[in-house]
Amino acid sequence: MQAQGPLSSAIVEFLVSLSARHYSPATVDTYTFDLRHLLERVGEVAPPSLTSHDIRRALAGLHGLGLKAKTLARTLSAWRSFFNFLARQNVLQANPCLGLRPPKSEKKLPNAPSVDAMAHLLAGSSAGETPDVWAVRDQAMFELMYSAGLRRAELIGLDIAGLDLSGGEVTVTGKGSRTRVVPVGKPALKAARNWLALRPNVARGDTEALFVGARGARISATVLAQALKQLALRQGITAHMHPHALRHAFASHVLQSSGDLRAVQELLGHASLSTMQIYTHLDFQHLA
Repeated sequence: MQAQGPLSSAIVEFLVSLSARHYSPATVDTYTFDLRHLLERVGEVAPPSLTSHDIRRALAGLHGLGLKAKTLARTLSAWRSFFNFLARQNVLQANPCLGLRPPKSEKKLPNAPSVDAMAHLLAGSSAGETPDVWAVRDQAMFELMYSAGLRRAELIGLDIAGLDLSGGEVTVTGKGSRTRVVPVGKPALKAARNWLALRPNVARGDTEALFVGARGARISATVLAQALKQLALRQGITAHMHPHALRHAFASHVLQSSGDLRAVQELLGHASLSTMQIYTHLDFQHLA
C-alpha cells in the first residue's frame, strides 16, 4: 500500500506500529487487506473528517458486494483498531466506528452426527483382532467425549483422578475454570478400563494425564484430531469428523431423548441457557 494521501499515510503508520509490536506477518496482512477496503470506500480523505455515517455507508457498500457477516465483523474491528490508534496519536478526537455493529451472522445448526453414525464410529475392533495400545486409547477417548459431552480441551486436561470408574462419573474443569461432574455410560467406562490397563506401558511416570501421546506426555490437540480422523477412516467413515462434533452429538441425542434443555445445559457446562437455544432446532427436527 503506497502512502499517496493522508489516509494512506495514516494506514501505513498504523501497520508499521503493528509490526513494531511483534504482530505476526499474517495478522498484519489481514489488517492491510481490511484497511484497503476502507481506502477503496472512502478515498484519500483526512482521517479526522470521517464520521460514523461515512463508516456505516462504507460497511453497507461491502455488504452489498456480498461480504459475509463474519468478514464484515472482522473488517469493522480492524477499522476500529486503526482509528483507536489515531486517537492515541491525537490525530482525531473520536473514533467514528464507535457504536457501529456489523450485520448479525446467520446461526447454523451444529454438525451433529446421527445416533447410527456415532454407533458406527465407536463400534470398536472386530472380534479376534488384537488392537494396539493407541487404538485402545482412541476408543476410550472418543467413547468418553461422546458419553460425557466433553470439550476437546476438557478431555486433554483430564487427569486419571478425574475419572471415577466405580461411581461412573468424570469430573472436568471447563470454561471459566468451572468444575462439573458428568455421568459416564457403560461403553465408555469399559473402554476406559481397557486403556488404563495399557496406559502404564506408554505413559511417563511423572504425568497425571489420563490420555497421553507417543512420547508419554499429555496428548495434544493436534494428535487428538488426527486420532479421530484415523478412527473414522478405520471405520469406513468418509465424512469429515472433528472432535467438537462428538460434543454436538451428545447434546442433540440427549435432548432428543429427554427433552430437558436445562439438564443438557448442566451436562455441557454452559453458563447461560441462551447458549443452548440452537439445540432446540434439533429437538424440533426430531419431533417432526
